[in-house]
Amino acid sequence: MPKAARATLRLEDETGQAVEEIARQERRSKSAILRELLEEAIRLRRCPGILFVAGPIGRRPVIAGTGLEVWEVIAAYRECGEHFEKLHQVYDWLTPTQLRSALAYYRCYPTEIDEEIRRQEALTEEEAQRRYPHLFLPPAAPRSRRKRWDR
Repeated sequence: MPKAARATLRLEDETGQAVEEIARQERRSKSAILRELLEEAIRLRRCPGILFVAGPIGRRPVIAGTGLEVWEVIAAYRECGEHFEKLHQVYDWLTPTQLRSALAYYRCYPTEIDEEIRRQEALTEEEAQRRYPHLFLPPAAPRSRRKRWDR
């Protein structure tokens, strides 16, 4: 982890209260919350069209207006031989601007996205079911042999 610079920051009362509330809800320090918010704000400015959403493993970058994570687009881009037109055919419901936003984010933060792609590729189906049970259908219940009208 890079060495952290120290900074003093004065916040408006309302902003300070919001930071304290987030810190309380997430059981994290105000410093950690402020650091995360500031880092996200910088990324948002560098990469318009990308937002951050909370998930089970922390906040992650997604294409604005979608739930599509940047790593998913980059993985598909690689599978398309890094041809933008082929990528647009795969994600034909996205605008070229949305796809370019994901590519721009990757150019700025390749290590983060490459690590997420590796993590996702290493995930087995059993591990995915354990971590994200809400994404899988429960086993089908045995069907009754009686017909509805016989009850």
